[in-house]
Amino acid sequence: MAPEARIRAALTNCATALCAGAVALSSFSIGAEAARRHHYSRIAPEIAAPPPRALPYPQLALPFEIPGAQYLPLAWSEVAGWSDDDHLAAYKAFRASCKSIAAQPPPVVEPKIVEPKAIGGSLSEPCRIAKSLELSDESKARAFFEEHFSPLRISRLGEADGFVTGYYEPVLDGSHVQTDVYNVPVYRRPSNLFVRGFKQDALSLPNKGPVYRKIGRRKLVPYYDRGEIEDGAIAGRGLELGWLKDPTDLLFAQIQGSARIKFDDGSTIRINYDAYNGYPYTAVGRILIERGIIPKEEMSMQKIREWMAQNPDGAKELRRQNRSYIFFRQVNLSDKDEAVGAQGIPLTAGRSIAVDKSLHVYGTPFFIEGELPIDSEKSKTPFHRLMIAQDTGSAIIGPARADLYFGAGQEAGRVSGRLRHNMHFVMLVPKSLDPVARGSRLPLPDPRPSAKIAKLFPQTAPVPEQKAGVAQAAKASDAAKPSDAAKSGAAASTVSQARDAALAVVSPVPLPEPRPAIKPVREQRKHVRRRTSPQ
Repeated sequence: MAPEARIRAALTNCATALCAGAVALSSFSIGAEAARRHHYSRIAPEIAAPPPRALPYPQLALPFEIPGAQYLPLAWSEVAGWSDDDHLAAYKAFRASCKSIAAQPPPVVEPKIVEPKAIGGSLSEPCRIAKSLELSDESKARAFFEEHFSPLRISRLGEADGFVTGYYEPVLDGSHVQTDVYNVPVYRRPSNLFVRGFKQDALSLPNKGPVYRKIGRRKLVPYYDRGEIEDGAIAGRGLELGWLKDPTDLLFAQIQGSARIKFDDGSTIRINYDAYNGYPYTAVGRILIERGIIPKEEMSMQKIREWMAQNPDGAKELRRQNRSYIFFRQVNLSDKDEAVGAQGIPLTAGRSIAVDKSLHVYGTPFFIEGELPIDSEKSKTPFHRLMIAQDTGSAIIGPARADLYFGAGQEAGRVSGRLRHNMHFVMLVPKSLDPVARGSRLPLPDPRPSAKIAKLFPQTAPVPEQKAGVAQAAKASDAAKPSDAAKSGAAASTVSQARDAALAVVSPVPLPEPRPAIKPVREQRKHVRRRTSPQ
């Protein structure tokens, strides 16, 4: 090959190589730019979060609420029979409850957690004042309740009245050992009785919810019911506190929650409710009414006793319909002391009541008013009395449900056994929880805008006058006919102005349109054709 041809071929090859390199570099830069844009399009830019908007109203605790209840604030003059009661006797019972309330640790108040019960720890303030007041005057005791409490009519939702029954402390004959006559055991709480969330040796167990017995270390099964216990499921374990004559005596002692057992050697023991076997209470009197054995209007504890004494086999079957079984503990009380309630203090005959523990707090005063058969079975004795919640029971369920305590002995048993009546309930609420007073401290809403601003920027539906103006403008528009060529232009212009003026007042201020979301446009990658070097 000639020298000129060789030089020309070399220059051509160099030019080709330089072009290929430039193309490669440009392709790399285009790909890098596309990758960079793709990366930033997938990652949203970090925007600082806006500061939390402060609410215009202060955060106030809500008024108390009792589930399933309805209540109405009253004036003291509207409480029927309030002035006729012995308020000094109620004051002494209230001070007894205050001893237990003062011994309790103060409740732990956590933010944004609602107190599960209505009264909570608000009774501590009236109790603090009552601790320093040794009152002996009835009028001063009445003034104390009126000064520190507010009356609140309370009942179950949809009902006008509450419901009361009575209970007492039976006095029963018993024996320390089992004999042919005394062969009904009174059991203490078994060691294999277990409630979730409580230790087996806890001093107080709930009177609601499931109860189990442990088999081994982990297996839990429902505890024995009344029929299984009467058949000897826990016999022979040394759980007997004493022995009674009649299983009906034990049934009614379990219904009352306490009893006195007098032994043949002259000694006496006092027993109180300690635990139950987890089954709901079934009223044997209601079963007799449903079966048509005893009319509802004649039902009483004495009637049940008489029927059970006359029908031993039927009494056994009737007892087992109530699968609930109560276990007792022995308490150190003399014969002069009253029974100890669930609050841990001796009850006061005629002033202590048992309430639903899940809804109410021990120490809460309740004024109960109505008519009860106190003097005889058919009498309607006026009953208006301030009572103090100091006890509970598995059959006491509801916001206006109470069991009135009448003391110990046969006469108290006869009176309490006749009570199954509707009564008016007035709950005394501490002034710190008064719904009327708390409502007066709630903030008012923001003030309304001025009349000028409201007229320029109405945000509600047009008033009838404005609607009439728009309708008249529409009729004027329809009245313009094509035949009136000379007046059509002027009429159309007038109608248009009237309609625009009416719509300017009626239409609300238009809100700005949201900013459109613009999707990033992906650039198309350019395809570069490479030149091939000549052979």
